[in-house]
Amino acid sequence: MSQANILIVDDEKDIRDLLVVSLNRLGHTGHVAEDVFSAQVIIDSDQHIDFCLTDIRLPDGSGLDIVKYFREKRPESKVAVMTAYDSTDIAVEAMRSGAFDFLAKPIRLERLQTMLDNALAESIEIDSEDEALVGQSPPMLKLKEFIGKVSRTLAPVLIKGESGTGKELVARSIHAKSNRTTGPFIAVNCGAIPTELMESEFFGHVKGSFTGAVSDKQGLFQSAENGTLFLDEIADLPLLMQVKLLRAIQEKSIRPVGGQKEIPTNIRILSATHRDLDIEVQEGRFRQDLFYRLNVIGIEVPSLCERKGDIALICDCLLKRYNENEADSIDMTQSAIEALESYAFPGNVRELENIISRAAALCDNKQIDLPDLDFVFQDIAHQDIAQSNSLEIRDLDGYLATIEKTILVEILDHLEWNRRKVAQHLGLSDRQLRYKLIKYELSD
Repeated sequence: MSQANILIVDDEKDIRDLLVVSLNRLGHTGHVAEDVFSAQVIIDSDQHIDFCLTDIRLPDGSGLDIVKYFREKRPESKVAVMTAYDSTDIAVEAMRSGAFDFLAKPIRLERLQTMLDNALAESIEIDSEDEALVGQSPPMLKLKEFIGKVSRTLAPVLIKGESGTGKELVARSIHAKSNRTTGPFIAVNCGAIPTELMESEFFGHVKGSFTGAVSDKQGLFQSAENGTLFLDEIADLPLLMQVKLLRAIQEKSIRPVGGQKEIPTNIRILSATHRDLDIEVQEGRFRQDLFYRLNVIGIEVPSLCERKGDIALICDCLLKRYNENEADSIDMTQSAIEALESYAFPGNVRELENIISRAAALCDNKQIDLPDLDFVFQDIAHQDIAQSNSLEIRDLDGYLATIEKTILVEILDHLEWNRRKVAQHLGLSDRQLRYKLIKYELSD
């Protein structure tokens, strides 16, 4: 498990401080917020957040507000909820809102570590088979063919794509198919390393070079010797570190912090970003010379929207992995798969992974069905409204009624016009459902 940026949201300073210390011991970086508003400010910023741990009771709202805000703004990130009030109802409500997990206070370090291991490792374990990049759609077949070609070279590769598309999987596949496959594959998230520790993390340091350097330390470049160094979120590197990285790539050698001599290196550099580096260069946030060094070969990883034909395969793969740890196997109805295929997936494969994990944990009768994907239906309705041309809408009530009728018909058909089940599923009274059936002239 690599180092991660973790946001702690709690109104008690002692708890925030304790959790940050605990995260540091586990090799992560903690960021703190004391209420919903300050957490939303961090979420809206450029700060990279891999995981969030939030209290359920906050001065200006609920931890569930933060869960929902992450789902809206950063669907690729996972959120866990903690509370001093251990309640199954709260746990279920949190997970239905999109939480990854639920922790009761006081939090044990072992439990926290296990949860983080599962959360942060999940995104790179999409398949237990040899072929990690699941999919047979034209964009994926083209990507796999291109990976085979670039694997045979030693040229640096810049992997571009939206968050959650599987850029690290592409990097691992390139390494596995190259002649460096017997060497190490070292992955690092450039946005997760504190600026003041970057040079030491990349190049190592010698004993006594700064306060706290009690022994010699090997850096990432040396750890990747004869193998591959994967620099994820390369756009997050500060300019000063970009200069030092450029020199290391050009000279093929590094100098540890406090060291007196150069150490030659033999590594292949792969890098990735979800940002447009051309724009970053134009606006002075990324060095042009480093960009040219890293972008010798560029690979674009397709979004999940561009390869919706792979969704059924990915779901099957995820459920196989989930069922390995369960006594009874869980499967998925065709209706549920079709519903997912109509969803936009702003968080890509990582978001699909979260949806399947949550639905598998909460579904009835060991089968994921439409009622287990309520949150997806809600998002589809929101997308339909957002993606339409609002200037062309002359009758807002009529437009919204059309969406409501479409969803109502789908659920009626799926539940075989069992009005009691439909009303329960939609949270309506029998009278309210009867009114809507009359309003839209629906009957079986």
